[in-house]
Amino acid sequence: MTNQTSDWVTRSLQSVWHPCTQMQHHETVPLIPVSHGRGAWLYDHDGRRYLDAISSWWVNLFGHANPRINAALREQLDTLEHAMLAGFTHEPVIRLSERLAALTGRALGHAFYASDGASAVEIALKMSFHSWRNAGRTDKQEFVCLQGSYHGETIGALAVTDVALFKDAYGPLLRATQTVMSPDARQARDGETAQDVARRAALEVQRLFEQKADKIAAIIIEPLVQCAAGMAMHDPLYLQLVRELCDRHGVHLILDEIAVGCGRTGTFFACEQAGIWPDFVTLSKGISGGYLPLSLVLTTNTVYEGFYSADVTRGFLHSHSYTGNPLACRAALATLDIFTEDHVLEANRARAAKLSSALAPLADHPRVRNLRNRGMIWAFDAQGVDNTFSRRFFANATKNELLLRPIGNTVYLMPPYILSDEEIDGLATRTAAVFEQTLAEA
Repeated sequence: MTNQTSDWVTRSLQSVWHPCTQMQHHETVPLIPVSHGRGAWLYDHDGRRYLDAISSWWVNLFGHANPRINAALREQLDTLEHAMLAGFTHEPVIRLSERLAALTGRALGHAFYASDGASAVEIALKMSFHSWRNAGRTDKQEFVCLQGSYHGETIGALAVTDVALFKDAYGPLLRATQTVMSPDARQARDGETAQDVARRAALEVQRLFEQKADKIAAIIIEPLVQCAAGMAMHDPLYLQLVRELCDRHGVHLILDEIAVGCGRTGTFFACEQAGIWPDFVTLSKGISGGYLPLSLVLTTNTVYEGFYSADVTRGFLHSHSYTGNPLACRAALATLDIFTEDHVLEANRARAAKLSSALAPLADHPRVRNLRNRGMIWAFDAQGVDNTFSRRFFANATKNELLLRPIGNTVYLMPPYILSDEEIDGLATRTAAVFEQTLAEA
């Protein structure tokens, strides 16, 4: 480590409180001060590089310093950097809202903007609650989430999160919620398929709705993949069954596509694979290509019209200063342009097949369980490891030019949508090598 790098590390540790981190761990796993990024790679001040195999927390869909997104932002900087969205509007937010609505076939034709994923979840929860209130259904105040669910760490979003590490310390602050079985296909009993697990999980929702639907505002689900639960994947049938139950019992369906949307599961919206649309869908992370904080909630005409009134108290009075920021919206528009111009969803199918083939030998490793894939997400579970596995794996990965950050004992890959064949082969080979190295240390 050069003197310059050491200086950056020291200054960061003295002044920056890093997210999702026990800061003391950096006494043994040093911070990596990033100098610049290019394509799928990050570079430190000593010239070392790291293949960003998790898209920097699942946001950089088209890599770092993407020339087309850069050009769009430069143009927008010379036009309008920001204007409040209360009483004003502007071209980037209008165009983005129209394009997203079109991607849903206008099933979800109204967009409400925020900055981060947790804020979008808060908005969806508040909209659901308030829409029932506007409809005179004031008893519908409860929410339902899945076991192992993660929807953010603000107070409302944390209430519908079921990850003890994030939630337990703040329990006294949180509103009680109902938690139902996850449709995680890894729970299959002998002879069961992923669809069988989906049916069992949906039956639990049915029983709850039959008992309490008059009190329940909405159920919130991360469709197809529960990411923070260790990339728990489920069959699309589950979404179909829950959509039917919500329609039958008068409960809103919120789909949190913050991590799994924007093509990550193989379709632009994950719920497309189930052939359904929710009452609310949340987007963030990849929607701006990883450039600027942006999140949004898309909802239906029915929900929107329930707020449309001369009565101010019936309006959805939620805001923040940077709502619909023009720069962030322009980054999102450039991101959508790349999807269209480069036929990204089709190209990703070919990339996914190549990486799946390259990773296939891991399935035969005696310490690997449940090697799985959905779209541009891969994961496997390490068996017989201790609670230091993820930190040790991360440290070993950086020594092998990889940015990989396991969730507990689950190693996952969520790379950008630009990997070359050479990068795909290198990612698979090095992932296997890092896994062996980390096991050998124990």
